[in-house]
Amino acid sequence: MASRALIGSAVALTAVSLIGLAALGTLPASGDSGEQVVTWFRTHSTSVRWSVWAGTVSAPLFAVVIALLRRLLPAPHRDVFLIGGAALVVSIAIQSWILGGLALRPDRLEPATARTLLDVAVFFGPVLTGATMTMVAPVTLLAFNGSATLPKWLGMLGAVTFAEQAVETVTIFGSTGFTEPGGAMNMQLGAGLVFAWLLTFAVWAGARGIPEPGRAIGSLRAV
Repeated sequence: MASRALIGSAVALTAVSLIGLAALGTLPASGDSGEQVVTWFRTHSTSVRWSVWAGTVSAPLFAVVIALLRRLLPAPHRDVFLIGGAALVVSIAIQSWILGGLALRPDRLEPATARTLLDVAVFFGPVLTGATMTMVAPVTLLAFNGSATLPKWLGMLGAVTFAEQAVETVTIFGSTGFTEPGGAMNMQLGAGLVFAWLLTFAVWAGARGIPEPGRAIGSLRAV
């Protein structure tokens, strides 16, 4: 039952997330003026609210995935993993509040206000790397630990993901282009890699079976 719930939640999470990403599209660049930001929100207000809806619906699905994957890990790894997952959900909610608020009454937006609030929202990407590294690190360490039974290939994927997220912290200092806050490095490369890692972990774990609470990782066989 738990394995089916994990795979089902992971598949549903993927579908809802794709809907949200497709609806939102690409946010205005950090170099765009306040007037351009206002125009964008007036044009995309409905799409933004669909994206916020998708983010809201994805929260319980993501929570199920994190809770079931946590059962595979020993302490303290499972607690670190859980903290990272919880921080990710909260971060998505905060960004959604801001984007949803900007899309609520776009006809009344003032350019300076719109630009400032969007600047706050796009820092979701750079700051989120802290949460994702917190999730990826304990799983990766266990996969490379000879006493653990997580597969080495999952550790390799985790190492690549962690390294990319660590490098991605440079977007905190970015201003334009690929490394700007909320730019392609955050929202395409980084987000895609983290999501691929989480989905792969969930599908592998679901296929192998979720142990009963308390049995943790030792009951799984690595492949």
